[in-house]
Amino acid sequence: MAFYEQAFPVEVREPEEIFKISMKHAEINDFNNYRFLVGMEGEQIISFATGHYFAEINTGFIVYIVTNPSIRNRGLGSKTLTKLEEMLNEDALNAGFSALDRIVLETETSDMVHTNEEKEACIKRNKFFERNKFTLTNVIDYKQPPLHNSDVSIPLNLYEKKYKGGETTKETLEEVIIVLFKEKYYDINKIDKSVLANCIREMGVENRYINFH
Repeated sequence: MAFYEQAFPVEVREPEEIFKISMKHAEINDFNNYRFLVGMEGEQIISFATGHYFAEINTGFIVYIVTNPSIRNRGLGSKTLTKLEEMLNEDALNAGFSALDRIVLETETSDMVHTNEEKEACIKRNKFFERNKFTLTNVIDYKQPPLHNSDVSIPLNLYEKKYKGGETTKETLEEVIIVLFKEKYYDINKIDKSVLANCIREMGVENRYINFH
């Protein structure tokens, strides 16, 4: 958690109990899953990453990935990311698919950082995902729901890595976002449905009916 708190601006840091809720939520779902991956070297924690698998859209969602800042130039980030991708693909196979369709993830924009250190980390993080074949989506102006009892959405970058050919249409991306909002931000984070609906409208997908239950 120390890595986690140091690595991300407070706006995009979830309360620690969300990790535990995510684990418990995965236990009661047949095919949806949650991965909490910790990299160790002896007794030292060198990385961790978390991600969800959503069977309805055969998509992985990486929430966080962090490496020990004291260990550099060893490719820990790419190794951790590759391992998490493998685990999410295992979830797709267990759900009856031949392979994962895609992985999506959110990253902060340069506009939301508070310090020079956070700005540098933001730039490095985005370049890291691009090196690992993630592409910034641009068909929707993506907004993350507020994580800390606010009504104000958070403009973020939404990256995608596809495992099958063809471009991602706006309609497909809308479907991904809606499932993400329901399965992650409503069922797990317990964000009020009116806040989620407003965030969705801000992204221009208000014509899609979402049944939060």
